[in-house]
Amino acid sequence: MTALPRRWLFVLTILVGSFLLFQVQPMVARMVLPKLGGAPAVWNSAMLVYQALLLAGYAYAHWLGRFTVQRQAMIHVALFLAAALWLPIGIAQIAAPGPGQEALWVPLLLLASIGPVFFVVSAQAPLMQRWFAADARAGDPYYLYAASNLGSFAGLISYPALVEPNLPLAAQSWGWTAGYALLVLLVAASAAARWHGRAADPASDAAVADEPRPNWRRQLHWLLIAAVPSGLMLSTTTHLTTDIVAMPLLWVLPLGLYLLSFVIAFSTMNRLTEVFVFIAPTVLLTIGGLALLSSGGGSLLVALASLAMLFVVATALHGYLYHLRPAPQHLTLFYLIMSAGGVLGGLFAALLAPLLFDWVYEHPLLTLAAAMLLPLPVILPWDKWLKLSARTARLVVGLLVAVAAFASLQMVNGWSGRLDIDVGMWGFAILVIGVLVIGWRWAYVAVLALLMIGVGGWSTMQESLTGDRVRSYFGVYTVTDYPAQGQRRLAHGTTLHGLQRTDPAHRREATTYYGPKSGVGLTLAKAEALAGPGASIGIVGLGAGTLACYRRPGQQWTFFEIDPVMVDIARDPSKFTFLSDCADDAPVVVGDARLQIAQQPPAQFDVVVIDAFSSDAIPLHLLTKEAIGIYARALKPDGILLIHISNRFFGLEPVLAEEARARGWTAAIRLDPGPATEGIDDLTASNWVALTATPQRMTQLTGGLRPRDKADEDDAWVALRSTPGFERWTDDYASTLPVLMWGSLIGKRDE
Repeated sequence: MTALPRRWLFVLTILVGSFLLFQVQPMVARMVLPKLGGAPAVWNSAMLVYQALLLAGYAYAHWLGRFTVQRQAMIHVALFLAAALWLPIGIAQIAAPGPGQEALWVPLLLLASIGPVFFVVSAQAPLMQRWFAADARAGDPYYLYAASNLGSFAGLISYPALVEPNLPLAAQSWGWTAGYALLVLLVAASAAARWHGRAADPASDAAVADEPRPNWRRQLHWLLIAAVPSGLMLSTTTHLTTDIVAMPLLWVLPLGLYLLSFVIAFSTMNRLTEVFVFIAPTVLLTIGGLALLSSGGGSLLVALASLAMLFVVATALHGYLYHLRPAPQHLTLFYLIMSAGGVLGGLFAALLAPLLFDWVYEHPLLTLAAAMLLPLPVILPWDKWLKLSARTARLVVGLLVAVAAFASLQMVNGWSGRLDIDVGMWGFAILVIGVLVIGWRWAYVAVLALLMIGVGGWSTMQESLTGDRVRSYFGVYTVTDYPAQGQRRLAHGTTLHGLQRTDPAHRREATTYYGPKSGVGLTLAKAEALAGPGASIGIVGLGAGTLACYRRPGQQWTFFEIDPVMVDIARDPSKFTFLSDCADDAPVVVGDARLQIAQQPPAQFDVVVIDAFSSDAIPLHLLTKEAIGIYARALKPDGILLIHISNRFFGLEPVLAEEARARGWTAAIRLDPGPATEGIDDLTASNWVALTATPQRMTQLTGGLRPRDKADEDDAWVALRSTPGFERWTDDYASTLPVLMWGSLIGKRDE
């Protein structure tokens, strides 16, 4: 009977280490939020840093393999102790980035903050597997990689569900430090269990030692198979948050599914992996055909389908990778190349793609790359049923691809921005052809590409040729003309960020969330009455510049905008003329609003408007106690702070109600229901909160608060809703779960 010496110890060590790795990622993301904001690109940049550190850790583990277990243990424990100098986890104090430098500054900040501890902890998974295999009685060590990813998944999911809602950041950091100390003890115990290296039958060791080193072709194959799911995980995150649905905490889902795919693929559940391999080509064809669609319209169904495709394809590819694994002698080389593939996919999706493309084209490209690498088990062996020769079968396949090309052309000609019956029938025909040609890779990839082009892909590519879409570090912006409606619109992903009437007689009129009956419209219209003819106004979030036309002669306006690309759009009269018509001389300060307002002179503004959004999500770091304190410093003693909280997923009234209570301020909300006349589509319902330290100023603004059931009246302001026991948001503690409108996640309107 084969013994498995102290398997539990190595499993526990790997679980703890991986759990810590994926606890520190979201924890540090929360710590740096006040400096970075919450754009999807920030998370992708952070993921790239983590992947690079993981690669370095795996390279270090591979290098250690040249020594005896005793020497490896001494070096590794010493490195653990040296890295402890970076504990407890905190954020390095380095200079803020200049405009446009965020892509390089984010990795630098993270490396300086957690680089050493992340590096040493990341090495423990492959190293523990190698030590486990040092006793020849232990058996195949690769299943321990499933335990590693299970620990990673547990760490990732437990953070937003348990840790963040219950512990401030300081307590989280000290808790992580305690976990680090436990890991050091477990690593030392694992080293003691293998202190004398291999103690089993020398003959079996000799057989293992004779296993040849995998050739460069096999290593390249490993690299590519690992790169595609990694890139696809990041591109799925960007694709969903940009063009499908701006769902909070969405980044957790693709990463969690990516980790779970390793758990299945590297476990002993071979039959389950085979199921994923069998269905993956059809799933990729069915859902991947939507990868070039740029008008998801906030569909949760499309979002869930994209996540399902990622999970199935990643499991199939990782199962294939497991099938190609080498002997345990080359274990660390295998994991090193896997990690390098992860970094390669991350580099493409997080750094190169935003520079190369004006849309998330990395997503369809990686979908096609997956089609090129997936195992393709034949589902319908029609050529065998019909007893066709190989040559005849190829001719039939070529004819089927030609039919798919014709169907794709019909879809392009009939495309109107959505799937109708005719387009859907042609798409179904392409899908059937794709299933029939699964046994021929070239044909399968071609049919998938044709399906992508037919389902909105041609329209997406045409928009790139017009020059009306641009991509920056903070997102994808599209300017679109609607001549029939006399409108020009600015969209950030799927979220409308500005609209201007193109009729010269009406182009200065405020639209969307900023109409004359909105909270901001009512406030800015009264600015002169409240603060005199020389009122000083600060606007955070430029958008299309819509608010500029509320400016009156003599008023001093200052705009704050984090994205230089957005400034270029708002200042370009060929796109929008709000700024050029109404506030051409108003300064636009580029940079993160918190940092830039903190540098302004105190008591400068009569009104500060916070209208910053990343797609549909309000950056959390702009609503904490510290952030409100920065705005309060910039306001005059009787100034008004106005915050836009319209949102599909967060009910933010309790956040600001608690902040007002803690400061002793007066607060009110204007719940603008939107246009009262049916057919007006350039005004949008909006929620604006006003806060002031002076009750008299609030009375001047609102004329007195109305009952909640009168909130839809033209100029009604009502009291904020508060939640008993709601904990004030700070940079150290801010949980989004209590304010998440769960009904909105499944398509229900939250009342």
